[in-house]
Amino acid sequence: MFGQSWSDDQDAPGGHDGCDTRNNVLAQDLSNVMYKPDTHNCVVMSGTMTDPYSGEATSFDRQQAKSVQIDHVYPLAAAWDFGATSWPLPLRERFANDTQLNLLAVNGPDNQAKGDSTPSEWLPPNPAYHCFYAGKYLTVAVSYGLPISRADHQTLTDLAANC
Repeated sequence: MFGQSWSDDQDAPGGHDGCDTRNNVLAQDLSNVMYKPDTHNCVVMSGTMTDPYSGEATSFDRQQAKSVQIDHVYPLAAAWDFGATSWPLPLRERFANDTQLNLLAVNGPDNQAKGDSTPSEWLPPNPAYHCFYAGKYLTVAVSYGLPISRADHQTLTDLAANC
């Protein structure tokens, strides 16, 4: 769909640093990170985080890699449906691998529940994280010129009243 595809349990194509995208996000979002020796700090073996969707302390261990997955806050499928089909390949790849704006390490079950849903269809289970999520979603949309559906606009407007 976006030039390169991968599942959350595979290593994604990497950035300019020689590491793959999944490990870059893990290194960015986890604390107490331990790396596989002799990988130039490119392979994350373990770490901890406060999950941005549930608010719960979550541990990552590469032996059980699916417990922490990488979420596209603005889903790839939604971007595709809303116009990314016409983007040049470098822009699609940048969007798919955007570790600063669109990618987050999150707990596996919540990421699976979210799937390709947008805010009108899914919100983080912890209401304390709704504003965070709404802000991330809108930041990605504005940064990439992606539209917000009417249903998402209504949901985000309702959320904003409590942020």
